[in-house]
Formats: sequence, C-alpha cells, structure tokens
Amino acid sequence: MPISRLALIALGLLGATITVMAAAREREERPELQPIASLDVPRYLGTWYEIAKYPNRFQKQCDGYTTAHYSLLPDRGVQVINRCRRADGRIDEIVGKARQIGPADSAKLEVRFAPGWLSFLPMVWGDYWVIDLDADYQLAAVSEPKREYLWILSRTPTVPRQAMAKLLDRLARQGFDLDRLEPTRQAR
Repeated sequence: MPISRLALIALGLLGATITVMAAAREREERPELQPIASLDVPRYLGTWYEIAKYPNRFQKQCDGYTTAHYSLLPDRGVQVINRCRRADGRIDEIVGKARQIGPADSAKLEVRFAPGWLSFLPMVWGDYWVIDLDADYQLAAVSEPKREYLWILSRTPTVPRQAMAKLLDRLARQGFDLDRLEPTRQAR
C-alpha cells in the first residue's frame, strides 16, 4: 500500500522538528562564549596571517594568502585591511573599521566594511571578539557570540604544531566544531 502524501509530510515535519530540537540542545549545552579578559589594542595592531577559518560567504573567492592589517585611526577606531589572493593570482582587498565595545581594554569589538556614511545602521557592524590570545600576542582566535564564524590568526604564516594543538584544544572546550575549520594556504 503506498504511503500517502500526508504521511510523508508528517514524517518530514517530524524529522525537521527532531533536527531543530537537537541543534537547540547542543546550543544549550555549550557555555556562553566569552572573549579574553582584556585586550591591549596597540599590541594587537599590525599584520596577522589567517591560519584557518570556518568557511564563509564573504571569503569564498579567496584561494589563500589571507592577511589582516590593523592600524589605529585618529578617532581611536581601528582601520582593518583584509587581503587575500584569488585563484587567478589577483589580490582582493577590503578596507573596514573596527571599534571597541565597552572599556578601553575590552576584547569585544565590532567591525564594518560598509561605507562610513552607513555607520549609523546597526546591521552593518559585525561582532569581532578576540576569544583566545597568547601572552606574546602572536596567536589569536576570533569569533562572535553564536560561533558561526571563527578565524585563527598568527603573526607568522605558520604556527608551531604544539601551539596549534593547544589552541585547538581550547577552542574545542569552548564548543567550537573543529571539523568545520578550513586551513588557509600561506606563503612559506
């Protein structure tokens, strides 16, 4: 006897409900994401190499060699220049601005790449939280409260294996899915 359309729809809805409930349970089990205790912005300035990231729509054209350069602006904001190389060898560059949220040592920042005249719109600002940073400001992890995005950044194009393993362990304990991480090709 063939299964009716109604039964198929009911099975589909049941499957979707179970999936949504499992995702909600997973979110509840993860601790709330916390940034590092304090960030010394002048020490954080300079060039960082992207070592790995969660794939995202705004970097899909990048074939590797991705860097971020941060410099202080006169208004105490931070200029952000992100660069990557496309598969055809062309360089993509986008310039944005970051601002700290909260006190002067806050590791919670927001960044925008939209034109400055749109700064008044909350939706043009994205969370940029430094969630892990070594004492020497050489290796960092950046994300946002929902853990949808993750970047691992280093002052050098490569990271010693042991330092990377320790960082990945800390990220896993913070509820990040390490299977989603995609290594970034860097010049050697």
